[in-house]
Formats: sequence, C-alpha cells, structure tokens
Amino acid sequence: MSQIIIILTIIAYLLLMLYIGWICSKKNSSVDDFYLGGRQLGPLVTAMSAEASDMSSWLLMGLPGVAYLSGMASASWTAIGLAAGTYINWLIVAKRIRLYSKSYDAFTLPDFFARRFGDEKHVITLISAVIIIVFFIPYTASGFAACGKLFSSIFGVDYTMAMIVSAAVIIAYCTMGGFLAASTTDLIQSIIMTIALFIILAFGVNIAGGMDVIMANARALPGYLSLTQSYDPVAKTATPYDFVNIISTAAWGLGYFGMPHILLRFMAIKDEDKLKISRRVASVWAVISMGIAVFIGIIGYSMSKAGAIPVLTGSASETIIVRASHLLSTFGAFPAICAGVILAGILAATMSTSDSQLLAAASSFSQNIVTEFFGKTLSEKNSMRAARWTVIAIAVIGIIIARNPDSSVFEIVSFAWAGFGATFGPVVLASLFWRGVNRQGVIAGMLSGGVMIFLWKYGIAKLGGIFAIYELLPAFIVAILAMFLVSKLTGSADPAVVAEFDAVKAENAAKLSNPLN
Repeated sequence: MSQIIIILTIIAYLLLMLYIGWICSKKNSSVDDFYLGGRQLGPLVTAMSAEASDMSSWLLMGLPGVAYLSGMASASWTAIGLAAGTYINWLIVAKRIRLYSKSYDAFTLPDFFARRFGDEKHVITLISAVIIIVFFIPYTASGFAACGKLFSSIFGVDYTMAMIVSAAVIIAYCTMGGFLAASTTDLIQSIIMTIALFIILAFGVNIAGGMDVIMANARALPGYLSLTQSYDPVAKTATPYDFVNIISTAAWGLGYFGMPHILLRFMAIKDEDKLKISRRVASVWAVISMGIAVFIGIIGYSMSKAGAIPVLTGSASETIIVRASHLLSTFGAFPAICAGVILAGILAATMSTSDSQLLAAASSFSQNIVTEFFGKTLSEKNSMRAARWTVIAIAVIGIIIARNPDSSVFEIVSFAWAGFGATFGPVVLASLFWRGVNRQGVIAGMLSGGVMIFLWKYGIAKLGGIFAIYELLPAFIVAILAMFLVSKLTGSADPAVVAEFDAVKAENAAKLSNPLN
C-alpha cells in the first residue's frame, strides 16, 4: 500500500509540472519570451528558480553523503564556499547584468558578450555557445541519469525506461512553456526540496535516538565534527584538513559567476529594484538548506548505528534520504505521502537543474550559432519552432549519453561546474567592471580557462599533494591572467566599444549607486 501511495504522490507531482508547462505555453509569443520569459519574473520566482536550478540532486544526495562518510570538514567548507558565492554573485553581478543586458538588448549570455565587446564577426558568440553546449549536454545527461537511478532503485523498474520517462516530462514542459515554465516549476521544486529536507531532519533525529545520541556518536569518531580535520572511514582515524584543502573546497563558490542558467535568472527579473528581495531570499535559503543537508549526513551515521538503515559505504552514502524515506513509508498512509514528497523532492532537485540547462544549451545552438553566427534569418514563428526542436534534439543526445546506468552523476556535475566557472566567470566580471578588456582578451580568457580545466583535472592533479586541488581554482586564476595579459599586449579596446560601455554605465549609474539596494 505504501508503495502505491508513493507512486501516486510522484505522479501527481509530474502532472503538476506538465500543467504548468501548458499554462506557460500560452504566454510565449516570441523567442525572447521562450528563452527569457519576456523579463517578467517576480522576485520570489527569480530567487528560488535560481537556487533550485543551482543545487540539483547534489543538495539532497551528494552533500549528505560526503558528511556521512567523512564528517563536517569537506561538506561544510563546500557549503560555506557556495553560500559565500551565492551572496556575492547576487550582490555584485545580479543587478548589473540585468541592467546592462537590457541596455545591450541581449537575452542570452553569448549574445551579451558579443554586444558588450563589439563582436561583429560573432567569434565570441560561437566560442561561448560551443562552451555552453559542450558542458551542458553531459550536465543535462547527468540529470536524466539521476532521475533514472532514482526511479529504478525505488520501484525496481528498468533504468533506461525510467530515465526516458523522466526526460520526456522535462522535455514536455520545456518545449511547451520555455523559460517561464522552467522558472515557475523551479519555484515549486525548491519548495518541495525544502519540505523534503525538514521532514528527513525531524524523522532522522527521532529514529536516531535524539540530538544527544547523534552528537555523542559523532564525537566518538576522530575529527568527525572538526572543520580542520577529516574522518577517514577506512582507517577510522582523523586526517588533517589543511589550508590548501579548505581553499580548494571553498573555491566551489567561484563557479557562480559563470553559471549561464543562474545568470539568466538575473537577466529575466521584471523589476531590478526587487533583486534585493531575491538576494535575501536566495541567500537565506541556500544557507539553511545546505546546513540541513550537511547535518542529515551526520544524522545518517547515527541512524546506521541504531540499525535503522544499513551501514553505507562509497557512493551508497548518497542514498541516505532515499533509504530514510523508505523507512518512513512503513509507518502508515500519511508517512507514506511524506515519503512520496521526499522522493519527489529529489526528483525536483534534478529536474530543476536539467530544465534550465536544456534551455540554455538550446538557446546557444538555435539563437547564437544558427541565427547569429551563420546569419540565418527566421520569422518569429519559425524561430519558436526552431527553439522547441533544438530543445528536443539536445535532450535526445543527453538521453543517449545517459543510457549507461553506471555513469557517474556527481563527477560530471563537478567538472561542468568548474568548466563554466573558469570559462565564463572571469569574462562576466570583466564585462561588467573593466572597461579596458578587449575582444582578444575575452577570447584568451575563455579558451585558457577551458583548456586548463582539462589539463589540471586529467594531468596536473595526478601529481598529488598541493596539486590535487579542485580544478576550478587554478583554471579561474589562469583565465584572469590570460585575459589581463592579452588585453594589455594587443592594444587598447575598440574606442567605440569603450564609448558604448561608458554610455551604458552612465545610463544605469543612479540605479547602481548603492550595491545593497
């Protein structure tokens, strides 16, 4: 009976997502509407859709799993870096890119780069669009794979079929409602994710024997509750978590400056003066949700010790919430509904990221490559048709990539996060704050950041020691240096480009005078 209730709860959630897509489809009359919602998002939708599209299933599976295995250090410093990155991104980037992108009449990130740097040949457009496609197609595939694994493990159904059904729902509401549907569903998905976290928190504390038992069990493990030591579950000893580890882990926060699906939310808000509300809501939600996720990992250890769930090793540690929800469903009809909400929350976390990535990759191909780089002029109707077919084509490629049930989900997420952070992050900051950067510098920054991601992860990091750090940090630094040096060595920026930037800056100066507003 409990299994049926869980299935019905998840089906109800999926039908709600499709209904929202159908409603939003009636509001799309142009490509601008499809890819940016006509810049009509409210502050709450802007905040929560940005955070939901950011966190993905990593929040409900990856972060608790890290804390379960090795304690507070790695999980907490990752969360601290992400929380800091969230706030700073909202504070210094959100309002500025909203105003500047509107002044430049740009509604995709490659489009903004091209117009900001006077890229009449659309070289920057092509490079940035290719980067988005290269990193977002496998990123989207990882989301499809996570959905497939979730349904397969819960219901014992075939992985491929479960993955295709999940992908089909995402494709359906994206092709119908576009950006507005993705953003609206993301708001609902963030609420479901929050409910799931609080239910598991309360249930886990109760099953584990209370807070005193949880803290006593955690203190019994060497370094488990330390921020400067990490618990080794194999050797059962504490190992130092030194300054290099802390900086490397906290560097996750740098990725925010280059995330297309998050930056698009900033560009899409209806009233830029409401971004301060969005910033506060997003920052508070990020801190609370990640804090709870880390603590659920600590609770999970005590649940295993109490015999409520099995002792989890390796990647199985990421299934804490799934196992806890199964346990919850055995307590009756209402707990089974709660378990269904929890599992829908994991599904929501994955879908809220996949839909945003799907739209960003589709806009890069249909708008930036086909229309702008190759100069194909399409009518509004044909542009909308091309946009929708591009979403479907990219999703099909993602399904093909995700067909292997043993594919790694979180390693792909980590790598793609680093890729966007290093290629786009420095360029976004320079485009908003540095009038002297030129086209050559921007191209050098994007290419060097992207190349260094691969070189560091698959080459330099293998040396170990101080080199075994998250590839985002060194690649981000290299991209900044390359952009600065090439801009200086290739002469001044085009005077017309600088003049337009100065005009845009002056036009929006009054609205940017107080960064806290």
